[in-house]
Amino acid sequence: MIAYDFTGRHAVVTGAGGGMGEAITLALLDAGASVTAIDIKPRPASLASYDDRLTFAQGDLTDAAFVERTIGAAGRERGGIDYLANVAGVLWFGRDKSALEMDLDVWDQVFNINLKSFVHTARAVVPQMRAGGRGGAMVHFSTIQWYRGDLKPQDAYQASKAGVCALSKSLAMQLAGERIRSNAICPGMALTPLQARWDTEEKRAAVADYTPLGRIGTPQDMANAALFLLSDAASYITGIELAVDGGLLMRM
Repeated sequence: MIAYDFTGRHAVVTGAGGGMGEAITLALLDAGASVTAIDIKPRPASLASYDDRLTFAQGDLTDAAFVERTIGAAGRERGGIDYLANVAGVLWFGRDKSALEMDLDVWDQVFNINLKSFVHTARAVVPQMRAGGRGGAMVHFSTIQWYRGDLKPQDAYQASKAGVCALSKSLAMQLAGERIRSNAICPGMALTPLQARWDTEEKRAAVADYTPLGRIGTPQDMANAALFLLSDAASYITGIELAVDGGLLMRM
């Protein structure tokens, strides 16, 4: 893994209770950052030893008041906010299906979690980035799945994740003059708790074989991409969507 130095910087990471968000939180902590980690799930055991530089807040990201209160307190306690990683999301197989037939209450719930919660965090973080006067960077997690249709669709998931990319690009244009960058990451097939359907070696082998690089992605792959886009090494990059997919888009 490439070494980055985030010493003296403060990041907010959502979805930090597992999978990609947990990996990004650990990577930032290992690189010296202080992190405010947020998830509706409890604090994972992997984050137990970082009490001095980690604040873990358990709560609902669709609750705008909770988000504003949590991020506001974190910024005051840590002397500002430099980074935001919007990672929280849901993929509800069975309930999320074709827009022509799915329960639209489920549609609304998916959008509230996968897209509107990103608006809540951005609205809470950006004023603190502005007040700090040193710019900032955000990464928002989407998916390569929004680039294509699917015979077994999860339409709310795909549409909400397309919205993530649109939101990221709009924020990038609005905030570029203030040296606040915004980029999206589009994972391909990655082995996270969202993909419990790959529950046998045979299934995982088939997925890996379909991927041009010959393996399933990992949360660490996504953390590596996120740290690059947040870091000063990417200081001239904003408004992009980075596919981290093992070459899978070449098959689409």
